[in-house]
Amino acid sequence: MVQSLAPLPIWLWTLTGWLLCSQFAIVGAAETEATFSPESMEFFEKNVRPVLAEHCQKCHGQEKQWSNYRLDSRTAMLAGGDFGVSVVPGKPEESRLIKAVQQEEGADVSMPPKGKLTDRQIADLEQWVRDGAAWPAEQVVQSKYRNPKHWSFQAVSDPQVPTVANATAAETALDRFIFVRLEAQGLVPTPKADKRTLIRRATFDLTGLPPTPEEIEAFLADDRPDAFGRIVDRLLDSPAYGEHWGRHWLDVVRYADSNGLDENVAHGNAWRYRDYIVEAFNQDKPFDQFVREQIAGDLLPAADNDQRAQQLIATGFLAIGPKVLAEPDEAKMEMDIIDEQIDTLGKALMGLTLGCARCHDHKFDPITTYDYYALAGVFKSTRTMETFKKVAKWHENVLPDPAAEARLQDHQKLVATKKEKLQKSIEAANAALKEAKPDEALPAKPETACRAETQAELKKLSDELAALEKSAPELPLAMGATERQVVEVPVHIRGSHLKLGGLAPRRVPIVFTTVERPKFPTSQSGRLELANWLTRPEHPLTYRVIVNRVWRWHFGKGLVRTPDNFGMLGELPTHPELLDWLTHRFLEGGASLKNLHRLIMLSRTYQQSSQPSKATVAADPENRLWGRFEVRRLEAEAVRDALLAVGGKLDRTMRGSLLAVKNRAYFFDHTSKDLTIYDTNRRSIYLPIVRNNIYDVFQLLDYPDAAVTTGDRATTTVASQALVMLNSDLVGRASTQLAERVLGERSDDALRIDRLHELAYGRQASDEETAAAQRFLKSATNLLNPIEPDAEKRLLHAWQAYCQTLLAANEFIYTR
Repeated sequence: MVQSLAPLPIWLWTLTGWLLCSQFAIVGAAETEATFSPESMEFFEKNVRPVLAEHCQKCHGQEKQWSNYRLDSRTAMLAGGDFGVSVVPGKPEESRLIKAVQQEEGADVSMPPKGKLTDRQIADLEQWVRDGAAWPAEQVVQSKYRNPKHWSFQAVSDPQVPTVANATAAETALDRFIFVRLEAQGLVPTPKADKRTLIRRATFDLTGLPPTPEEIEAFLADDRPDAFGRIVDRLLDSPAYGEHWGRHWLDVVRYADSNGLDENVAHGNAWRYRDYIVEAFNQDKPFDQFVREQIAGDLLPAADNDQRAQQLIATGFLAIGPKVLAEPDEAKMEMDIIDEQIDTLGKALMGLTLGCARCHDHKFDPITTYDYYALAGVFKSTRTMETFKKVAKWHENVLPDPAAEARLQDHQKLVATKKEKLQKSIEAANAALKEAKPDEALPAKPETACRAETQAELKKLSDELAALEKSAPELPLAMGATERQVVEVPVHIRGSHLKLGGLAPRRVPIVFTTVERPKFPTSQSGRLELANWLTRPEHPLTYRVIVNRVWRWHFGKGLVRTPDNFGMLGELPTHPELLDWLTHRFLEGGASLKNLHRLIMLSRTYQQSSQPSKATVAADPENRLWGRFEVRRLEAEAVRDALLAVGGKLDRTMRGSLLAVKNRAYFFDHTSKDLTIYDTNRRSIYLPIVRNNIYDVFQLLDYPDAAVTTGDRATTTVASQALVMLNSDLVGRASTQLAERVLGERSDDALRIDRLHELAYGRQASDEETAAAQRFLKSATNLLNPIEPDAEKRLLHAWQAYCQTLLAANEFIYTR
């Protein structure tokens, strides 16, 4: 009934606006399709170039060109050979190369001629062509090739704060780094945003939730000079801060509650790592300690059981990645897992694509294959898997918990008592049987020949014992890492464990000359030494990378706009001096993220309006000078949480698991049966993340690939997002809850309309909006008269439809 009210003018206007935006997004994408992203270049280097080198270029390279076709450059590849065009970028189904490697029946050519590529290799080639067949241009390689003097490998400087002409407007030292560049271009920053905008921006930014009308009114009434600073402090002290900013970090460390890939089984205890992250952000754990715990928490000293448990849980960082658990080649599986760990470590903590050096020296960054296998030795000396036999099992650490251990001991005593009672009963039955038939040979199990009554009693005792054993209390477990036998790994020629070169003793990459290299012990994996090296104050990348991530999460774009890649293919920082200055202040502040938040948010740069002058837009259309605040759409989780919050139904319970299946049970496999439950009012961070079956609302709102590091979520504008806001059950329920809330809180229609705008948008309704809403409600009620006789239901349906128009509008899901 309510859905029939959707095609009214205000709804059509909203839908049309979204559709128009999506069309502009498509046009923009077409204009830049010839430019390859760092991610596509990395995919080529890591997944495609090794296949071409191993299987193709011997016959289609510099020395041989069978069929007059070469596969050692993009130009030659696209030119084709005797059989015509071989690769059509964006269209694998029309590409002869893809058909050849698929080797399907009826294909005119099958390649390689001896054997067939693996399914994974074929899928990678298909994905590569589908994404445009990225291939680095030779001039890029020649001009930037593996430069050890690249800016990101140099020591962090502590630049002098510049002098600016508009010193009054530059309220903090941070602002001066921004304003000096604006002034050089003859530009000025936009004025400060109004207070309503600021509190809504800051509240969503730090907590992922909307401010309440009461919080807004209190801020508007606060005339103290530090009123906004007090807002920031209050939000940083909120438990919601850790839930929102912990979610950012979970993007970086590819968190998920299932394994993904072939055997999509449940990470039944991964939630403990998620809760550890939330708590670490809320406690403002120093970032260096935060990193050390995740790499080597099991090797750190602990003051008590609680700290030891947290340290063991933290090592889930190494364990929660995707794995091919049914890989028949166990040695390959192990090296694939190690590769995934190295890749995550490099991107998440150093902004480097270390995984590209598995098969060959990195084509762009000064990272050698020797560097790669030296790090591989650290992780091969670490246990994150219990067994590689399919289906392989990951390792889980037993967490210290005296109460749980006591319960288990008590249970074991009960089992022992029950076993003793059963054994005595069996012995008594056997004795009675022997006494009754002294001359007969007894069966192997004499008790089976006893009287029916005796057998029934024995079966009862046996069943009770079996049930008791099954009900044993479980000790708390957490996915994580521990030590194993120390080994040094040889270089794998072209990444193959079947072709081994010389040993690569454990060490850190040699390009890092500004920080002392650690000595790796013979008795331990070296994870602790690696963690300590990464967190040394003089490390050129670790702290720059996290500072840039925080800037990106505040502003929508980083000072380095490729937050996961500070290498040669990454972008140069827009303000390198500011990045280093912030990094120094971060370290001086004890590597406190909350101090960094305050430093950024209390600046005039952060508090700017999002409505710039025409001159600023014309001179700096991409806002690389930061002369205005970016209008930003909320992340998928914040959209869902805001919908629940404005309806007054958000469940603020923290911690715990919402999984509907047991640990290691199948989640969403070939049966396509999904047992995951999403209709809860808990915050979105607690919803299960199933790697090959992400919650549909999240997918449509640009949720990242949970199998890889993502420090820069995409923000698209497509028609399906508008349809979600118009037709999904989630928005329908939220609209009804919001309508029920406002009908219960206010008795006058004008006051109700005003209240709705305060809840949804953080502002009062204008006279025009109030008048339009009253006309809408009257029209909706008249439409409902013939089909809904109940006046109260008619009223609710009309208000629900109006509430949905507010929730579906851009103003609800954007901050400015």
